[in-house]
Amino acid sequence: MNTILRKSILGIAGLAFTGGVFAGPVAAHAADTTTHAKPVSVAVQGDKLIPHGVQGDQSRIDLNDEQTKNVKAIIAATKKAGMDERAAVVSIATALQESKLENLGHLGDRNDHDSQGLFQQRPSSGWGTVEQITDPEYSTTAFLKGLKQVDGWQDMPLTKAAQTVQVSAYPDHYAQWEQQAADLVAEHWNK
Repeated sequence: MNTILRKSILGIAGLAFTGGVFAGPVAAHAADTTTHAKPVSVAVQGDKLIPHGVQGDQSRIDLNDEQTKNVKAIIAATKKAGMDERAAVVSIATALQESKLENLGHLGDRNDHDSQGLFQQRPSSGWGTVEQITDPEYSTTAFLKGLKQVDGWQDMPLTKAAQTVQVSAYPDHYAQWEQQAADLVAEHWNK
């Protein structure tokens, strides 16, 4: 590099540094526009950080024995499908949103069309028969089959991956369950 060019670059860098030193304290007293997010704990499974990044406010519910059994069934089906912890997190968060991890049968007038089971899958949309989609292993496997078809699902926000499979009228609602889903996977994956 020639000497003139080198001196010019160093001079500009020096000005930038000096300006930063003098303007820094002044800028620090300007209007504070920093947003403070609520601290979020993360679950670590092996060397994997789960979740990849929680979006928005998080919801949490206390689980009863049936719901915990369904968490374990989702994890077992995920392992059986040869998928990892992230797939289990996406699946559990989806089931938390769709059914609060309750294996729902037909709810009469309160039913969303013919949606049933943990994932509120619909026989009329080709997810399987009522008997199949109310079987936690079958419904999880069907969800995971759809998830596998989403290109890059492992690295996208959970809510986008879940929405691509579920095609919900409320596409952003899955995000609120990511932290609890990650905590449940961390708790039950190796049991």
